[in-house]
Formats: sequence, structure tokens, C-alpha cells
Amino acid sequence: MSDSVTSAGKRKRRRRSIWLRFLIHSHWMSSAISLVGMVLFAVTGITLNHAGQIEAEPAIENHTAALPLRLQKVLGDQSHEETAPLPAELSAWLKHRFTVSTSGRDAEWSEDEVYLSMQGPGTDAWIAIDRTSGDVEYESTSRGWVAYFNDLHKARHTPTAWIWFLDVFAVATLVFCLTGLLLLYERADKRRSTWPLVGLGLIAPWILILIYIH
Repeated sequence: MSDSVTSAGKRKRRRRSIWLRFLIHSHWMSSAISLVGMVLFAVTGITLNHAGQIEAEPAIENHTAALPLRLQKVLGDQSHEETAPLPAELSAWLKHRFTVSTSGRDAEWSEDEVYLSMQGPGTDAWIAIDRTSGDVEYESTSRGWVAYFNDLHKARHTPTAWIWFLDVFAVATLVFCLTGLLLLYERADKRRSTWPLVGLGLIAPWILILIYIH
């Protein structure tokens, strides 16, 4: 009988050891994946909360140019679709003239004008082309690095690849938090302050919401 009990105890300890190793490996792997993202989101959380105190003077650039006749002809040959990409020749000329990339963006076409908005994290830019005269106006506004990272935090004007990264980061953060909670459960008997601190972290936001946010 004692041999059977001892064997059952060994199996239980072995399963517990395997479970703990799995939790620890999942915890450190998810923390490694989400580390940079968590630092970025923590810092930008502070800057977003104090956006009124962290103001930057926007840097605005405005340039004008005239399209070559051959490109004016290219514009004249285009149909009047509401939205469509710029012709490759025109995109190449704009990149050379203003050092700006228009690839992957649709412009708004009308009978008289072509307008292209090029918003990005921390920046705003646009190009307007008069289809009759060939006059081109380009304006770019930069709000600084703080605005850049704040927009990354909100996924504002970011490409699909960044959205995918945020999804992966969110999943890794969930794994990190849940495995951390399970590790707390496993080790709570050795640290009496564990559950009071977890309870405080759970209750404090709700108290603030109930008192100050209606």
C-alpha cells in the first residue's frame, strides 16, 4: 500500500514539475516577444495622458512645381475616376522632385484636379495637381517624434504590417499576464502578500471608475 501511495505521489510531483516548466517557459518566451512593445506602450501611455503638457510646434514645408508637358498629357489622358493610383511616370517624377513616395496610395480625381493625401504616424502631407495648368503643390507637416510614437500606439495611419504586429503583441501580452497569474497561484503559499496585491490591482481601477468616471 505504501509503495502505491509513493508512486502516486511521484507521478503527481512529476506532473506538477512539467506544468511549472511549461508555465515558466511560456512566461519568459511571451515576455521576450512583448518586451519592446510593452515598453513602447507604457511610455506612450504617459505621453498620451499628458499630451496637453507635451506640445510640439509642427514643422510645415510647402513646395510648388510645374509638371513637364509630357506628364500634363499623361494626366489629360486619364479618365475621371473618383479614386485611382497615380500613373507610374507621375509617381516617379514626384519622388524625384519632392522626395516623396506615392506608391500604394489612391488619389482623388476630378475634372480639374488630382488630390493625394499621404497621412502617416506623426505626419500629414498632401499633393494637389491642377490638371489644366500643370501646377503642383506639395505640403508636409511633421508633429515630432512624440506624436509619431503616440500615433503608433493608436495605430493611426499605420500600414497593415503594423496592425499585424499589434495583434501578435496583444496575444503575447495576454499569455505573459495569464502565465504570470498562474505562477502567482503556484507560489502564493510562500508569499502572503500575493493575493492582497492582486486584489488591489483588480479593485483600484474599479474604485476610480465608480468615483471619478461617470
